[in-house]
Amino acid sequence: MGSTARLALPLLSAGQAQKEIYHNEALQLLDMLAAAAVEELPLATPPANPAIGACYIVADAATGPWATKDHCLACFTGGGWRFVEPSDGLAAFVRSEGLWGAYIGGWEFGSVRAVSVVVGGQQVVGSRASAIASPAGGTTIDSEARTAIGQILSALRSHGLIDT
Repeated sequence: MGSTARLALPLLSAGQAQKEIYHNEALQLLDMLAAAAVEELPLATPPANPAIGACYIVADAATGPWATKDHCLACFTGGGWRFVEPSDGLAAFVRSEGLWGAYIGGWEFGSVRAVSVVVGGQQVVGSRASAIASPAGGTTIDSEARTAIGQILSALRSHGLIDT
């Protein structure tokens, strides 16, 4: 019996006996992965009384039934725990935190990776710009302007929008 390349869903074979077992297993895995949502941030120990359908991300050095399943998506089913090893690009909503996690060589939570941020068709944030020198020189008359410009540059640097 083979499996699909990306999600490792079991494939049916011609003349295969008990096809419903393989079909149901594929449905269980799809139920875990399609619009994936986990209950909380990664855990090393499985919850004592999980609800059927509850999913979790297995933390490093997991114990009990989760031992050796680090980083996997674990879902409790009527038949016990099912695990899916994540591949780059897998995303899951973390219900307890109200944020998204993504697997990119490891789980990242609450981060947004983008080339730009566009709001209402207008780009508001793009790639980080190069450093801008702080204002210097001038006369006493421009000292208030220099202070205001310095505060603006400081805010932009603290938000990571320009280099220091």
